[in-house]
Amino acid sequence: VISINGATGEVIKNPIEVKIPKLEGELGTLLGWADQEEGVMKVLANADSGPDATQAAGNGAQGIGLCRTEHMFFSPERLPVVRRWIFHNEELDDFEHIKEFQRSDFKELFKAMNNMHVTIRLLDPPLHEFLPRPEQVHEKVAEELGFGKDVKRMLARMDSMHEENPMLGLRGCRLGIVKPEFTKMQAEAIISAAADFMEEAPGIANPHPRIMIPLIGSINEYKNQALIIKREAERIRAERGIDVQYEIGTMIEVPRAAIISDKIANLKDDADGKPLCNFFSYGTNDLTQMTMGISRDDSNGFIPKYLEIGIFDDDPFQTIDEEGVGFMVKHSVE
Repeated sequence: VISINGATGEVIKNPIEVKIPKLEGELGTLLGWADQEEGVMKVLANADSGPDATQAAGNGAQGIGLCRTEHMFFSPERLPVVRRWIFHNEELDDFEHIKEFQRSDFKELFKAMNNMHVTIRLLDPPLHEFLPRPEQVHEKVAEELGFGKDVKRMLARMDSMHEENPMLGLRGCRLGIVKPEFTKMQAEAIISAAADFMEEAPGIANPHPRIMIPLIGSINEYKNQALIIKREAERIRAERGIDVQYEIGTMIEVPRAAIISDKIANLKDDADGKPLCNFFSYGTNDLTQMTMGISRDDSNGFIPKYLEIGIFDDDPFQTIDEEGVGFMVKHSVE
């Protein structure tokens, strides 16, 4: 057994006693100032599990600003189910299992953050991130994932799904448009989880789900997904007779979405005339990559030199580029 100091990277040969860190010192002071500015600034957590959300609430978080739903799928008992669905999306049993995983997890988030907003981003990463690498495929894996022991057939299926540039490929809202049943399933899981909590603790439970559509670049992309979510949410509210309060919005991370933010914000549902977009969030990592044409994962080969000789004053993935990326965010907000 070894121990690793996560702050320094130091590897210690023997196990050492650990304790849960507390918000103290300068960070505690800074977050305390934020708490004092009620109605002006809120510190929200990134969390995608009940325990993480509970710990965040205990540290003073006033809601969840980003729940990355894809993180819910990477546990060893869940990953094979997701992989089977990706390979054979006609497998309805696996689809139902995925929905129930999410429904259970979302309820735990709502419990931990009762009376506070929980912003849930629909599934975003490229599908290849869920799949095994070719060298990991053997007869047992092929059998587990529905290919019998036919390793060649499984590898051929993986090859057919290959994308040259997956970060700009089938991900985000594009996945939900190509496979609308996936957006519908996630919306059902979120609203059902909120209804479950309200039914379980009447008068106490007060969940506030905010459903965030990722990687939109056009009005039609947003409207397509928002209407699927709204129709599913309203169906569940009517069937269960529970008034779940929810919001639908998007993460602005594609430059084109920042440019047309006013049009997205003003979208209305033709059926009832009500607004279709209730909030924006800003994904500055992807917005920086697409605005500056720099891959964050590959930038270490030149950014240190850029900083050394003064091409860049700061690493754009550490400090927002005010002239370019900052301008996009400011334009969107205004």
